[in-house]
Amino acid sequence: MSDDAPVHPKLGIRLNRICCIGAGYVGGPTMATIALKCPEITVTIVDMNEARINAWNSDNLPIYEPGLDEIVKSCRGKNLFFSTDVQKGIEDADIIFASVNTPTKTQGVGKGRAADLRFIESVGRTIAQHSSRSKIVIEKSTVPIKTAEAIARVLTANEVSSGTVGKRFWILSNPEFLAEGTAMKDLDKPDRVLIGGQVDDAIQVLVDIYAHWVPREQILTTNLWSSELSKLVANAMLAQRVSSINSIARLCERTGANVKEVSRAIGADSRIGPKFLNASIGFGGSCFQKDILNLVYICEQFGLDEVAAYWQQVVDMNDNQKISFTHRIIQSLFNTVTKKKIAVFGFAFKKDTGDVRETPALTVCDMLMADGAIVHVYDPKVTYADAVQEFKYHDIEVNPEQFIFSSSAQEAANGAHAIVVLTEWDEFKTYPYENFYRAMMKPAFLFDGRNMLDHDGLERLGFEVHALGKPSSSAASADEGQAYITRACSSPTMRGGGRIALSADSLA
Repeated sequence: MSDDAPVHPKLGIRLNRICCIGAGYVGGPTMATIALKCPEITVTIVDMNEARINAWNSDNLPIYEPGLDEIVKSCRGKNLFFSTDVQKGIEDADIIFASVNTPTKTQGVGKGRAADLRFIESVGRTIAQHSSRSKIVIEKSTVPIKTAEAIARVLTANEVSSGTVGKRFWILSNPEFLAEGTAMKDLDKPDRVLIGGQVDDAIQVLVDIYAHWVPREQILTTNLWSSELSKLVANAMLAQRVSSINSIARLCERTGANVKEVSRAIGADSRIGPKFLNASIGFGGSCFQKDILNLVYICEQFGLDEVAAYWQQVVDMNDNQKISFTHRIIQSLFNTVTKKKIAVFGFAFKKDTGDVRETPALTVCDMLMADGAIVHVYDPKVTYADAVQEFKYHDIEVNPEQFIFSSSAQEAANGAHAIVVLTEWDEFKTYPYENFYRAMMKPAFLFDGRNMLDHDGLERLGFEVHALGKPSSSAASADEGQAYITRACSSPTMRGGGRIALSADSLA
């Protein structure tokens, strides 16, 4: 390393090198953007997963995100590097981002709700072990409030054994507010960048990095605890909107209202706005459910049981939406899907990503297979191995004879009793559904779990369409038949005691 590296006059840290521990969905895109926007800073991403690092150094990146590939390839080998040498990464840089997984605990106290902080704790111990200089340590992972305090204790407690006595560690919180599928756009033009800390000089170091491309008024600074909590609350509020509109969709299905029209009406209110008001199969991904459950657990720990119950209901509504949607599929297919081929369009939890963590498709496919269905999935970015791995993570055994990945949407639809749309990939809107219809069993059903297709057009092709937030085409036909009977019974002929023969055709 060059001896003339710029050094902060008060903190004594070198300013031209960054190390990020964790080469995942957050660390990779964030560091690639910093490398692009700050060419004078050398950015090294370290991870002990050799296969993942090899992928970052190859032409096939380990994650899919629009725009990421181009940025990585333009910076890699210049001021962006990927390595498994964690010790060297920490030794060479004084600005260290911690971007490791913080999953929900699967055992012990807080099981199913509390965040599992063993990886973030391990990062603290590793930094202390390999630090010979003062460091700024930045939480990039989504963590519960007061995690920075725990990291600080780990670093301080390990000073003596690690030989770092006299050195200082400044802890900052810099939560990510990225949406998978638009992460690179979110990084390029963020709504805001949030930095929490207790020491102004340390905060300013990170502010100066982001100020290379983010207007200063969009860089918000707070204390550590506000920053940590803001991330959880942001995800909870967004998820709340999803569950709220999904609950209204259920009401619309019973009353004859159309949830799209309701969403448009309330979204026109500037106090509400239109975002996250599209009824769907429910939210997924690594953040929403995990962060809400973490928030629930924190509230319970502080004795705020009513607050905890309020936020728990957001998750419960989301779970109920997936179950209700699947029950609707089974009931519509004459109350059984045993031995029936079901074409599933999309397995990723949202479009423009290959991420399957907590995808709603998991619940839907599992329930269909439990009822005997043969599920054929087509997703443009998800692999069979990734899907099966997510099932295993949830302790669900998959019968390979019931869960099959197709190479095309047409292959999935051939001979299927129903098409079930579970991811809102744009390409699904452009498909030749008339070809699918001809190749399917009749009656041909289509269940739109994303409310994204032209339902009227599909019905004209012959599909029986079931969408969220409005009665199905079969229900509408039944209503029309009932209305015909009502009109007939109130006619002068019927009032005079006459009889009208109602053929099947007259009710069609």
